[in-house]
Amino acid sequence: MHALRLDELLDKFSRLKILVFGDYFLDWYLTLDPKWTEVSAETGLDALQVAAVRCDPGGAGATTSNLRALGIHTTALGALGDDGLGLELRRALEKTGVDVLPLVTVPEWMTCAYTKPMMREKSGARELNRFDFKNRVPLPRDAEGCLVERLRSLAPHVDGIVIVDHATPADCGCVTKATRLALESLAAEFPEKIFIADSRWFIGEFRGVFLKPNAREALRAVTGETVKDANTDPRLQHCADELLARCGRGVIITLAEHGMLARDKEHTTRVPTIPPDGAIDVVGCGDAAMAGISAALCAGATLREAAAVGNLCSAVTIRQIGTTGTATREQVTEMAQRFRKAGLML
Repeated sequence: MHALRLDELLDKFSRLKILVFGDYFLDWYLTLDPKWTEVSAETGLDALQVAAVRCDPGGAGATTSNLRALGIHTTALGALGDDGLGLELRRALEKTGVDVLPLVTVPEWMTCAYTKPMMREKSGARELNRFDFKNRVPLPRDAEGCLVERLRSLAPHVDGIVIVDHATPADCGCVTKATRLALESLAAEFPEKIFIADSRWFIGEFRGVFLKPNAREALRAVTGETVKDANTDPRLQHCADELLARCGRGVIITLAEHGMLARDKEHTTRVPTIPPDGAIDVVGCGDAAMAGISAALCAGATLREAAAVGNLCSAVTIRQIGTTGTATREQVTEMAQRFRKAGLML
């Protein structure tokens, strides 16, 4: 992909409207200072002291943050609890410029959150054990019905729908069997629109939409195995073929430092990435890739071109240490220049 073609795609981003449907989490960072540690009078245990708090959108919210960084009008649809975490998550999304009006509040639901204690040390911050807030019961039927209604209402007015499925067990998040069927129906009704799914555990269950699994998710969906060194597994081509047969649209398998494998109805293409040249932080790189891929597809890119844009976005974010990074248009363009200098074809 030539520089002019990349610019052509990026120029279209500001005119796009993308809906991100799925599981929204609050990334709740608590910075702890050991010099302030006190002993609890009640328990005699150390009471760690919070020196600072940071709230960022996580889960599907990490995807919306990356879309917004690329200048795309972004709308959020998911279910939050009627609680303080839900309020903080709404605020965090609004701060990035996301339209949060369609979000559904479910009184009997708990807002999902990753609480991340970060202990200050001389060498930097060290993350301690996380506290995760997740729902372990199915989404209430009335909330599920409300989500389906809002999907049907919003679909005609956007260029694409990104589906982010992070919840376990099955049907204990926003992407349930009923909402998947609704998305399949909408994808058939609006074939000119981009529907693309990212799912940690159920990527093989989607039909009629593009798929973006990582290598481990693709192998688990097709073989049932959890593979340690999945990015170089020789069966990935077979997995791409099988997932394409199921979804009928196109498949991009992310392979970390090995780039991506793009499979459409005619071709399979390996799309390389630039090797890391220093410290990296992979948190959120999949969300950045999804933002770049989905935006490029909505802008008219081929599957290979979309994978290349996704590679650029993730290459930017992995170099942002200690945060769930995002990639702006300027950073993507600069990274593309680094790719070319390294002799990699976009």
